[in-house]
Amino acid sequence: MLPGLREVYGAYARAADELPALPGALQAEVWASAQLGALESAAPHAQGRRAALGDLVTVLRRAGTPGSLSFLRVLAAIGPAEIRGVAGRAAGELRGLPEPPWADALGAVTPGQVWLIQKGPLDGDRLICEFRYAGGADLHALAVRLSYSDAPGEVVVVGDVRALMAAARQAMQAELCVVQPHDPAAVGPRLRAALDGAPPFPEDCYPALALARHRASLLP
Repeated sequence: MLPGLREVYGAYARAADELPALPGALQAEVWASAQLGALESAAPHAQGRRAALGDLVTVLRRAGTPGSLSFLRVLAAIGPAEIRGVAGRAAGELRGLPEPPWADALGAVTPGQVWLIQKGPLDGDRLICEFRYAGGADLHALAVRLSYSDAPGEVVVVGDVRALMAAARQAMQAELCVVQPHDPAAVGPRLRAALDGAPPFPEDCYPALALARHRASLLP
């Protein structure tokens, strides 16, 4: 639908060869989220983004490589809602290709503790939402900084949650911030509204945006 981006889609399909060698589902999801973020940040409007996503799925299916299959599997698991079903069907057409051992774990995470970090009324709120894969593996967190108007100012995925929280508690002891448990049922709607809000977002938010939306969708 967007022939001017044909070379971009081809570059994504070639880059997907990196995916099967990644060590786990989280790394694959972070990788794919960054690619989706680049597409979204360049899209002139929502219709253009949907067209680009459809084109990307078509190109990945035609590529027919283990990497393109892995990319389609990630899209089906954590991609934008409007593309998950299409990506899943495209991946089904490539069955028989080798898949990495983490393929079935994609998107299969359980929410955990939620924390609220506040540095001051002008800095907004930092929401830290923990997630784990099956069996408690690969603890990670979605960290989102919201302004006083709930606009996203920072969106990152944190792999070393223990180090993050240890640093936050040290800052609290130094009276630089307040750290407290928060109600996931209050955080879920707030995050979804912020992450699904009207673009543009700060440039640094885009690489983690697709993964953040997926994780926020799992909160109450």
